Amino acid sequence: MDHLPSTESRKSDHIRINLEEDVRSELTTGLERFFFIHEALPELNLEDIDLRLSLFGKSLNAPILISSMTGGTEKAAQINQRLAEAAQETRIAMGVGSQRVALENAQWRDSFQIRKYAPDILLFANIGAVQLNYGYTVEHCQRAVDMIQADALILHLNSIQEAIQPEGDTRFAGLIDKIEQVCKKISVPVIGKEVGWGISERTARMLVNAGVAAIDVAGAGGTSWSQVEMYRTTDERRARIAAAFRDWGIPTAYSIKMVKHAVPQVPVIASGGLKSGVDIAKCIALGACMGGMAGPFLKAATQSTEAIIHLIEEIREEIRITMFGVGAANLSALSQTPLIEY
Repeated sequence: MDHLPSTESRKSDHIRINLEEDVRSELTTGLERFFFIHEALPELNLEDIDLRLSLFGKSLNAPILISSMTGGTEKAAQINQRLAEAAQETRIAMGVGSQRVALENAQWRDSFQIRKYAPDILLFANIGAVQLNYGYTVEHCQRAVDMIQADALILHLNSIQEAIQPEGDTRFAGLIDKIEQVCKKISVPVIGKEVGWGISERTARMLVNAGVAAIDVAGAGGTSWSQVEMYRTTDERRARIAAAFRDWGIPTAYSIKMVKHAVPQVPVIASGGLKSGVDIAKCIALGACMGGMAGPFLKAATQSTEAIIHLIEEIREEIRITMFGVGAANLSALSQTPLIEY
């Protein structure tokens, strides 16, 4: 049997490849097909525009999420600390990367434990949902939440990535019943999240019927994890298989529309290839409550906490100016703003 790399080694590979290689999907987010109607006379003062919102009982200063990225290595610990410090300073939400590595090896718990840097933020724990078919229980999920004092738990779904990984966990049958047990018994709300291929209407309904409290679409158009896995492998056959999925998935804009159509009452987080505050504003107009980014924050985190804060402030100002341009005084008004699709 081939030697399979450790979870820690896989985490290191993922950080390096995301920083050094072109891992973009061949699909676009679809957001470039949607346009706001410019209002030359917005009847608003720019400084009066309100970007605040509340989710899971926490108040946020802007509809921005630092999406789940990493943990489980020394470099990841530094990255997570900087991300948490910036999230605290700007009062935005943050998710950590999959905590499986820390549940299985106690030495990596510190790389996720960021509450000391961010006591007030909306913070999401994170476990791969498929692990519930490989011995994980509600107790494991609760331990992940307790480890970082999280406000909610992300159960991420990454079927294509698992299928491509040589060490992948691919038994997804019967998973929805186990997700339902977690939703019923865990102490915090559960978020269902893809990792870059989008959530369909069918999956959204299944998740919400099981008790999931919010959905992060993580659509196609940004990082393609099949491309990341392509760069990880030394097996040419596996690399070709991975490359075949570079244009797989539901573009982010259309996944938001699908999920809102299927479960209109459930909060939707938009992520997957968002590049600016204008993109986040478009996602809110399509039905999301906030927008998440990973890649841009990862690059900023390799520099400094200040670099992340500057990026957040830039994104926030782009959202504010977009709202000014369409005459939306707050996020509720932005969510009612029409978009033209070309």
